[in-house]
Amino acid sequence: MSQTRAGDRSEPYRRYVAPEFLEHCHPRIAAFYRYWDGKRQNRPMPSRADIDPAEIIGFLPGVVLVDVERDPFRLTYRLVGTREVDARGYDPTGKSVFEHCIGVDPQEVIENYRLVVEDKRIVFDPEVIRSAEVQLEEVGCLYLPLSTDGETVDMVLIYSHHRMI
Repeated sequence: MSQTRAGDRSEPYRRYVAPEFLEHCHPRIAAFYRYWDGKRQNRPMPSRADIDPAEIIGFLPGVVLVDVERDPFRLTYRLVGTREVDARGYDPTGKSVFEHCIGVDPQEVIENYRLVVEDKRIVFDPEVIRSAEVQLEEVGCLYLPLSTDGETVDMVLIYSHHRMI
């Protein structure tokens, strides 16, 4: 299911919150989703401990891991892959997502996180973003929930695929 922009904006904001995005995304994004999905083992979502970096070495440059805190609600970059750092032109590790997120519409990026954290949904954002720093273009971003207790999202695992331009 795709969603539209919030408020009274006339242009729809394309975002998918169900696996139907697999029909529309790059094969690497689909492969990353299948990895995460396989780690769930009949649970709503896997934990961070289920994700083995040795199993996803080829994806690591495009991986971002975000810590979720509540009371107050905060999102903090824990790990940012090298391709993500290159595309941004700096490393946001340890910084607030609210202040350092990348997207044409930062409010929509934060809405992606909200859907993952509060609604425990997967989100695929097909927005194309060109890097001002290097010759890279993001061609999709997948947001996936992680939970230590199987109920509360305490991390967001993200994979973005880029192509050279």
